[in-house]
Formats: sequence, C-alpha cells, structure tokens
Amino acid sequence: MSGQLGLDPVLEAVYRSMLAHPDDSVVETAERLSMPVDTVRGALDTLSELTLVRVSEEIGAPSRAVSPPLAMQILLARQEAEIAAQQQRLEATRAAAAELIADYAYLQDLAPGLGLQYVEGVEAIRDHLEMLNSQVQNEFLTFAPGGPQTPANMKASRPLNLLLLERGVQMRTVYVDSIRRDTATMDHARWLEERGARIRTAPSLPNRMIIIDQRVALVAAKAGDTAAGAYIVSGPGLLTMLVTLFECVWADASPLGEPHRPTPTGLTRAQEEALHLMAQGRTDESIAKNLGVSVRTARRLTSTVISSLDARSRFQAGVRAVQRGYLSQDEE
Repeated sequence: MSGQLGLDPVLEAVYRSMLAHPDDSVVETAERLSMPVDTVRGALDTLSELTLVRVSEEIGAPSRAVSPPLAMQILLARQEAEIAAQQQRLEATRAAAAELIADYAYLQDLAPGLGLQYVEGVEAIRDHLEMLNSQVQNEFLTFAPGGPQTPANMKASRPLNLLLLERGVQMRTVYVDSIRRDTATMDHARWLEERGARIRTAPSLPNRMIIIDQRVALVAAKAGDTAAGAYIVSGPGLLTMLVTLFECVWADASPLGEPHRPTPTGLTRAQEEALHLMAQGRTDESIAKNLGVSVRTARRLTSTVISSLDARSRFQAGVRAVQRGYLSQDEE
C-alpha cells in the first residue's frame, strides 16, 4: 500500500501498526513507532475521519483498523471523487477563459493598454504567425482543435516544426482525441514526437491557440473559423491565464502512446465531454466542433449518454447526471 493510496507516511505507519498490533494502546503504538503520543492521536483522528479506523464500543478498548480490502475501497472511492471534482474545475476554467477573452476583446478600444490586438483575415494571421515563429527561443505551446488535420496544413507546418525542434525549442501540442482514429494525423503526430515534440490528446479543446515563450499568444477569435480573425495577446494578466489554461488541459490530457485514462463515471472520455457540453445547452453541431468529430458521431455520442443514464431527454439526462454526481448543480 505504501504511497499508492494517498496516505501520508505517518498515517500509513499508524494504520499498519494497528493492523499488526490491534491490542496496542495509543501510548504503546507511539512507543512502537518512536513517535510523540500527540502525533499518534492526531493520526488516529484523521484515520477515523477517513473511516479507516473505528472506535470500539467497549469502554477502554483500543480503536480498530478496518481490514485492508475495505480500506482500499474507501480510499479509491475518495480518489475517484477527487478526480471528478478536478474535472469539473477544469471545465469551469475553460469556460472562464473563453468568457474572459471575449470580455477583453470588447474592452479593447476602451483600454488599449491591455496588450490585446485583433488581426483580421487569413493573410494577416499568417504574417503574424511567421513573425512570432521567428522569435521563438524556448517554448512553443499549441492547442490544435478541430479533429484530424488537413494534409496541406500538416505538410506546410513540417519545415517550421523541424526548424524549431532542431534549435532545441520545447514543443508541446494538445490535439482532440478524435485524431487517434485518423491515420494521417497520427503519423504526423508520431513524426513530431520522434523529433522531440511532446503530444497529448484531450476530449475537446477551446479555440486554437499558440503560446510562445509565455510572452505572447495567438488565439483564434472564432472556434469554428480559425481563418476569420485572431487575437494577439501580450498583456501579462491574460498570458498568465492562458498559460494556466494550457497547463490544466495538458495535465488532464492523455499522452499519445498511452491508452485513455479511465473516467470515474464509467463513460468514455468523449461521452463524458459530450455530457458536459449538453449541460451547457450545446447543439449536436456545436458538440461535433468541440470534439472534432462529425455531426453524425456527435449525435451518436449524445444518444448513448442519454441511454446510459436511463433518460428519455437531454433534460432528464442532466437531472440524473447531477443525481449521480457526474455534473454539479450549476452545470445541470
């Protein structure tokens, strides 16, 4: 059990001692472990809160440690709940990031010192990208939503990617999970990894984004039309938020060569993400864009989610998802 179930060394030592010597008093346990008595008492209080120790009903009798199989079930259940809560916080961060970018865009003319510039049109975006790429020194972070990449885009990006990697630039890219079903995009991603890039995938992503050396970022203005316009972000406050968003998504994403991590809900990652998007009132078309899949696939995902919750409608699915702890009350 050492280090695997989330117990700190003191708690684990006290728990193990109680299993091995169930008749020891608090003082005897402290002596056996060479710990202060108050430390052992504090550990017993914490173990009791975790329901890993039960107080004996007999007056004066020592507390009893629950059996290891039961302890494992209790701790795993707590970890699953923490993972679900972390996922909800990540979704809230994504939504807050998108809202904050929109708010700052609205204020651009009123507060030019924010470090936010709007670039319109595909040619202007390409010009800014070339300029920014020429200035990269250490790190190149990218969100690549939209599902499988086009052959033209992958071919055009290879010379620049190779140049940056040969210069020792640390390149990290997050794609959506749907690229795993596209041979050409997976070949391109593996090509990048073989040359030093690090690639992960997530169920969905916010707008396309590039962050260079944590000093400037380019963010697509519209999720579904990356060529329409983009924001050049250089303000420290906004940059800190965007870097934090990237790191949150990166930490939760799956490395390219590893299988998806299991979800606490029992749904697949795509189904779980579709559930959160449904809770936001998204249409199947919007869900498809977020997940980088076809509308037909998105409809199949939402239908499967509704069916797995034994629901007859999206509203009923939302209610049951909240009841089961899959969604927070605010999301339903």
